[in-house]
Amino acid sequence: MTGTFAAGGDHRGLPVPDGLDGMRLDQAVARLFGLSRTTAAALVDAGEALVDGAVRPNSHKVRAGAWLEVTLPAPAAAPVVVPQAVPGLRVVYADDDIVVVDKPVGVAAHPSPGWTGPTVIGGLAAIGHTIATSGAAERQGVVHRLDVGTTGVMVVAKSEQAYSALKRAFKYREVEKRYHAVVQGHLDPLRGTIDAPIDRHPHHDYRWAVVSDGKPSITHYDTLEAFPSASLLDVRLETGRTHQIRVHFSTLRHPCVGDLTYGADPTLSARLKLDRQWLHARELSFEHPRTGDEVRFVSDYPDDLGRALEILRD
Repeated sequence: MTGTFAAGGDHRGLPVPDGLDGMRLDQAVARLFGLSRTTAAALVDAGEALVDGAVRPNSHKVRAGAWLEVTLPAPAAAPVVVPQAVPGLRVVYADDDIVVVDKPVGVAAHPSPGWTGPTVIGGLAAIGHTIATSGAAERQGVVHRLDVGTTGVMVVAKSEQAYSALKRAFKYREVEKRYHAVVQGHLDPLRGTIDAPIDRHPHHDYRWAVVSDGKPSITHYDTLEAFPSASLLDVRLETGRTHQIRVHFSTLRHPCVGDLTYGADPTLSARLKLDRQWLHARELSFEHPRTGDEVRFVSDYPDDLGRALEILRD
């Protein structure tokens, strides 16, 4: 329920669970109701979150068993999908059930509050692809997403059968997703697994972080090539959390090159002429939702990532 809200929402009450004992009120409200910290803090400031019937400040530490009442604002209307030509959006494969695209940088998977740029869904609509109507209105047919700054291959469902089958396949980890990433420094060991839970950053709404009570998140990696200041990795995701690769490698102090949001060196980013993270959805393989055949799609590096690799190799 993150994003922009309108007035007139639900009034809810529940006891503070043991796991949130001692947490700040705004953070507890955010965790319990799936809000961003900014939205939760605004509710508390407006007196829309009561602890045992009393208004408390955001810094108030809640206690397990205390009665928390919150008036949730009604969600704003979902963004409308507008057909819009997207330069660089390439259809890799399409049939009556699925469409696989190679997503360029600067393109979101679907409309969202505050995003006015191009989207995969809008681009597909502009070239005549009809997408499944299942799912939230603004993300119909979308069964997985790539960050705006991440390029590469992604699949969108066209039929309702495909949507259901692909959602299930992603949920039960039956889809193989491989990314290539260039990270700073050298991993030790050169091949390994990162198993660290991820959730929203406790202080920054736009970031995610490894936190003890986050959702299980597992990333497998293998070093393909090492340079003096960085490494090219093959990364396989077992789970699909928001910003998972970026967060995991940043936590190991090996952020994706160019990823200033998660601590990349701006000097190295400038030398490589990168204004986004070096992260590319290289390969996607899954069982076709209608035929049952194994299908596999591979995406080549875009120009900016290829140029950065050449500079590292020189």
